[in-house]
Amino acid sequence: MPKIYEEQNVLDAAIERLRYVFHTFDSIYFSVSGGKDSSVMVQLAERVAAETGKTYDVLYIDLEAQYAHTIAHVEELKTLAHIGTFYHVALPMALRNAVSMLQPKWICWDEEAESLWVRPLPQDAITLHNCSWEWFHRGMEFEEFIVDFARWYHELHMGNIACGVGIRADESLNRFQTIAFHERKEEYDGHHWTTRLEEGIYNFYPIYDWRTEDIWGAVSQLDLMSNEIYELMYKNGLSIHQQRLCQPYGDDQRNGLDQFRALEPETWEKVLHRVNGVNFGNIYARTTALGNIKSFKPDHMDWEQYTVFLLESIGLYNRELMLHYYGKIRKFIRWFEKTEGITIADIPGEADRQLEQQRKAISWRRIARAIEKNDFYMKRLSFAQTKSDMAKLEKFMRTWSNFLTRDSDVTDKDLLRLIERRELDGDQETDAE
Repeated sequence: MPKIYEEQNVLDAAIERLRYVFHTFDSIYFSVSGGKDSSVMVQLAERVAAETGKTYDVLYIDLEAQYAHTIAHVEELKTLAHIGTFYHVALPMALRNAVSMLQPKWICWDEEAESLWVRPLPQDAITLHNCSWEWFHRGMEFEEFIVDFARWYHELHMGNIACGVGIRADESLNRFQTIAFHERKEEYDGHHWTTRLEEGIYNFYPIYDWRTEDIWGAVSQLDLMSNEIYELMYKNGLSIHQQRLCQPYGDDQRNGLDQFRALEPETWEKVLHRVNGVNFGNIYARTTALGNIKSFKPDHMDWEQYTVFLLESIGLYNRELMLHYYGKIRKFIRWFEKTEGITIADIPGEADRQLEQQRKAISWRRIARAIEKNDFYMKRLSFAQTKSDMAKLEKFMRTWSNFLTRDSDVTDKDLLRLIERRELDGDQETDAE
């Protein structure tokens, strides 16, 4: 359950946290997506900045193939009076589908595919033409970028810097429980709503204990700006708890892709040509399928922190997939607690590599590697294929059947058999016709 206050509501709690951050840290920036949570967060920050006479910066990573309403709302947010610098980033980053095991990655704002762009480059954005960041490279992973940006921002401003993130436990409670919120998590001055990334760099989550109802209550009662796409989603049959933004092939497929097509058909048509076309397949399809993506653990993170980072990153785009992995990890940990008395606090970062490969030892590295490989069945954690997992995978494959064939770089034998069966069924249907 979200935190319940006896003498303070969540709005006052968030304002109190923001005041603390503005008074404590030397420099602050907020990471926004154009979604409801980060939008409310930064508008509350604007109110605190106004009363303290301070400024703050904003980081917005433009993924190119997004709702037009989202881009319009981002332009609204740029008008907030106390923003120092608004970093509108439109650089060619490598993005993967939320169910990346079934779809190759693609690169937004890729100059090699400029004729297929969903829209022109924003005029005030940081692009390849004016980017001065030597650390950036074409095809940089989204997760890699946000870490390197934080380091660059820290070097630019010095002192202690804070990055505001609009994560709420109400939408992703599991990653704040059991894994993220325990005594080994490094915080700033004991505040559970902060996370130390490395020396002098902290993330903070001012609205982590808000519910969806709180978000819309704040928009209504405080007369805040909001992304109009949510109103269209509501009119199209989605409850406030089902409404999520995502990149073209991310987050909840049913509520993301189908809504995209229904709410902004013109944008959707461009997205189909951009991400789903022949050019995309020729350029990117060989790079990954079923998660054969080369990933990395940043040096400043231990294996436990990296595991949480991977789960949080997946959750930003596909909550359903994140919860699937989380459930497997939770069962894995509980088995070792029951059979060997190893608690979550006792799990080592690394175990003997041979024992890990033989699936005889528990470690955060073994868990992280399973997530890295997008091991849907979590065989690397000794799980067997189950009927419920098959049903989930069937659902994913119905959505992404155009991307997964025997020609893809698929190595999992069970998945190959599933592909062959589906193709055989398809051939039989064709013959019947």
